[in-house]
Amino acid sequence: MSRVLVIGAGGVGHVAVHKMAMLPDVFDDIHLASRTVSKCHAIAESVLERTGVTISVDSIDADDVAATVALIERIEPDVLVNLALPYQDLTLMEACLQTGTPYLDTANYEPPDEARFEYSHQWNLHERFRDAGIMAVLGSGFDPGVTSVFATWARKHLVSGIRQIDILDCNGGDHGHPFATNFNPEINIREVTAPARHWEHGRWVESPAMTTSVAFDFDQVGERNAYLMYHEELESLTTHFPEIERARFWMTFGDAYINHLTVLQNVGMTGIEPVLYNGHEIVPLQFLASVLPAPEGLGERTTGKTNIGDIITGPAIDGSGEKTVYIYNVCDHEACYAEVGSQAVSYTTGVPAMIGAALMVQGVWSGSGVYNTEQLDPDPFMAMLNEHGLGWQVAELDGPVTF
Repeated sequence: MSRVLVIGAGGVGHVAVHKMAMLPDVFDDIHLASRTVSKCHAIAESVLERTGVTISVDSIDADDVAATVALIERIEPDVLVNLALPYQDLTLMEACLQTGTPYLDTANYEPPDEARFEYSHQWNLHERFRDAGIMAVLGSGFDPGVTSVFATWARKHLVSGIRQIDILDCNGGDHGHPFATNFNPEINIREVTAPARHWEHGRWVESPAMTTSVAFDFDQVGERNAYLMYHEELESLTTHFPEIERARFWMTFGDAYINHLTVLQNVGMTGIEPVLYNGHEIVPLQFLASVLPAPEGLGERTTGKTNIGDIITGPAIDGSGEKTVYIYNVCDHEACYAEVGSQAVSYTTGVPAMIGAALMVQGVWSGSGVYNTEQLDPDPFMAMLNEHGLGWQVAELDGPVTF
């Protein structure tokens, strides 16, 4: 039995809290806090209606360390689950350090004034968390998160090392809008418009954003164009598995998305530098995010499926030669909405957040310091994926990917 504090009431927070409420034997006291407390109340009402569980809600500015410390001291949670914006990772980690509270998030820190996310800011806190005797788990979403656990599980059970890894993220859903993002618009567009980077033979190779693509036939979705991007699990995987020769991340986008994004870039709407408008400074990308459809409102109109997984090549663990395996999950948007009132992109991040928190409060994942998910035992996490709506499968391929 445990008490959990979730900070962030967007689409992912919505899913995570619902799934926690469905595990009363693990999470018997759930608190949800956000800057916009009305969103917390809406989630609480949905949780009560769907599960019969009452959760507590609070208002919090996650940028305010002192206020967060006061909230933590009042609630005394066994773990703080950060589902707010990546800009707030460091302030929330600081609040956890000051209160001796274990910490978990789903996305690594990104400075507000620079579209560059990297783990160094959080890894630098490892000794402080170690000395405080508390655990911080970074990136317990799907990618990063599940994709890293997939890699660790394969390395434990199928291959003795990873020579190549390609992470493929396909959203085959249709929400009917001309242009919308399936998670926070500001974070999504910053990721997509950043230069692509992949790891090859001991160095990072950079290329212009959205210039390299391949057609891939995704199970239960069909053929889609996947674009080479940079994603944070590439940094952590190549750090913790130094034998990796090549690591790449691919994400699918439709032609309409690409066309809209190109126009928005060309007219300056994806910029992150403030501009003066009617005597007020505004950030174009933040304004754009405010007028786009909210991701948490897409669930009832989204159809189709997601398919996310890893293609991994390495020496077979039984010594039989080189082996290539494809480990992936397929998730149905409509099934997610029927269960928790959310589309599959939020679901595939919110469920792993719940699983990571459950493993921490039960002591299955334990330690002192800052950890990425690939550094922890994958087996209990993989078992819980199957039990809580994100079943996975493994296919052996004829050989390494050639794209």
